[in-house]
Amino acid sequence: MNLSRPLLLASNSPRRKELLAGLGLSFDIKVKEVHEEFPPHLRKAEVAEFLASHKADAYQEDLQEEALITADTIVCLDDFVLNKPADYTEASHMLQSLSGRAHEVITGVCVLTKEQKTVFHDVTKVYFRKLAPAETDYYITHYQPFDKAGAYGIQEWIGMVGIERIEGSYFNVVGLPVQKLYAKLVDLGIVQV
Repeated sequence: MNLSRPLLLASNSPRRKELLAGLGLSFDIKVKEVHEEFPPHLRKAEVAEFLASHKADAYQEDLQEEALITADTIVCLDDFVLNKPADYTEASHMLQSLSGRAHEVITGVCVLTKEQKTVFHDVTKVYFRKLAPAETDYYITHYQPFDKAGAYGIQEWIGMVGIERIEGSYFNVVGLPVQKLYAKLVDLGIVQV
C-alpha cells in the first residue's frame, strides 16, 4: 500500500504497533506523555473519542506533512468506565464484576493532519462466562494486566478460557479497530489503493 504522507503512531502499546504493522503500512512511533482524564459528563463512546482527540492535540504543533494516529480503548460495564487497574485488588474487583456478564469495549481513534482532525470509534460487545476467583487470581498473578483497561487482554489466557463470544471486531478489543481505521485512511486519501 502506498501512503500519500508519512504516518505516525502515537502509542507505546505493543498491540497497537503490531496491529498497524499488520495492515502493511510503514509508520514511525512518536510518543508524548498525555494525562488521560475526561470530563465526568461524558459517556461511553464520548469518553473514548475525547481521549483519542485529547492525545492528538498534544502533537498538533509538531505536525508538518505527517498523519498522526492516536487511540484510546475503554471498557464499559453498563455506564461505568473501567480504566486501567492500579493494583491487584482493583484488577480482581474489575474481573469479578465482568464475570458472567456482557460489557462493551470501545476504542476511540483520531487521525490528525495539519489540515484536519477526524475522530471515530468502534464498539465490540464481549461476553464473559462466570469466572472462579482462582482463575482471576491466576490471570492477574501471571499476566499482571495493570496496563489494560478493564484489567484484561482478550489475546491472553483469560480471553482464551473466559470469553464465550464477542459481537464486533476482535481487533478493536485488542486495541485498534484496524478495519475501520484502514477504511478511514483510504477515505482521507492517506492510503492509496
